[in-house]
Formats: sequence, C-alpha cells, structure tokens
Amino acid sequence: MSKEYTKEETPGHHLPKMTKDKPSGPYRALCTCLSIFLLLVGVTALTLWLVYRPHKPQFTIVGAAVYSLNVTSPPLISTAMQFTLVTRNPNRRVSIYYDRLSAFVAYKNQAITPQVALPPLVHEHRSTVAVSPVLGGGDVPVAVEVVNGLMMDQVYGVVGLRVVVTGRLRWKAGAIRTGHYGIYVKCDVLVGLKRGFVGQVPLLGNPACKVDI
Repeated sequence: MSKEYTKEETPGHHLPKMTKDKPSGPYRALCTCLSIFLLLVGVTALTLWLVYRPHKPQFTIVGAAVYSLNVTSPPLISTAMQFTLVTRNPNRRVSIYYDRLSAFVAYKNQAITPQVALPPLVHEHRSTVAVSPVLGGGDVPVAVEVVNGLMMDQVYGVVGLRVVVTGRLRWKAGAIRTGHYGIYVKCDVLVGLKRGFVGQVPLLGNPACKVDI
C-alpha cells in the first residue's frame, strides 16, 4: 500500500531553496566605475593617437664623395666615403629623438665599410637635419664577386651603392614620450666613379631611401 503524505511531510518540502547570489551593491558600483574608467582611457588614447599620430621620418642623400677605394688580398676592401644625408620630420606636433645610430656602406648586399657610430639627433617637428659622416677607414673582408663587380663598375663609370643607417628612435608630443622603436634606413644610390678618381662624385638619378620602423 502506498503511503499518503501530508503537506508538511512531503519529501523535499523542508529542503532549502536554491538562490543565486547577486553581487552586492558596492561590488557592482566598483565594476561599473572601473569599466567607465577603462573606456575613458581608451577613448583618450585613441583621440591622442588620431591627433598626434606620428609619421615616419624621411631620408634622402644629396651628396657623395670618395676619398679612397683600395683592394688587397685575401681579398679586403679599404675605403673612405662621405655621404650627405638629409632627414626630415614631417610631423606638425611630434618631435623625434634618435640614439644608437650607426651607418655603413654596402655593395651587392655586402658591407664594404665598418659600421660607424653617429651622434644622437633631436628632430623638432617640421624640421630638417643634415649629417655628413665619413664611412670607412678599415679593411673589410669581402667575397671575390664583390671585388670583381666593383672593378668592373668603375670601368663603366657607374657604381651602385647602398647606405644603411640603423638605430633607435622615440616620438615626443608635449610631455608624452613613446618607448624606443628600431629604425632601419637603406638608401640606394648610383654614383659616377672611375677607377683612381678621388673627391666629390656625382649622384645619378634620384636616390631613394626606404625607412622601416
């Protein structure tokens, strides 16, 4: 026989009700304030970026000179070259700070001068700075193909060189400074150079510089 239960004796009648814990008032207020704060920070950062967003500096080579270019065994190249490099900051509100700059000359993707350290530079907004480093001064081991190519190009009177500048930069807008970014500049130039000639050499065409940050 089945047993009948009264309302008070119904199984599970006295089990506690399952309720969801709701966040307390102060906790909800804290989460709301934090969300609003993060949203305001994001909007402010986006606004500053849209107003001050920095553009990459521009580089070009406007002059070149070759003072020596010698080849010795096994083979080694010893040269002294000078390039006038002009850099422009196109930003209206942002200054650029360079440090740890160095430069070298390459031929057929192989360095023919040691890296030479350049002084730190400060680039105010909408300004132009010119530097004329002398690159070279030491023996650099190179492949035989590099020596043969240089000798042949000098016979024709046209030598293709690449000036490479590396270093770090920071952007500054008012009191705000960014972290350091690596910069890599390569300028491909054609110079009119005959074997045995020393001094100022003409630039052929418009030297193009590519800037990677």
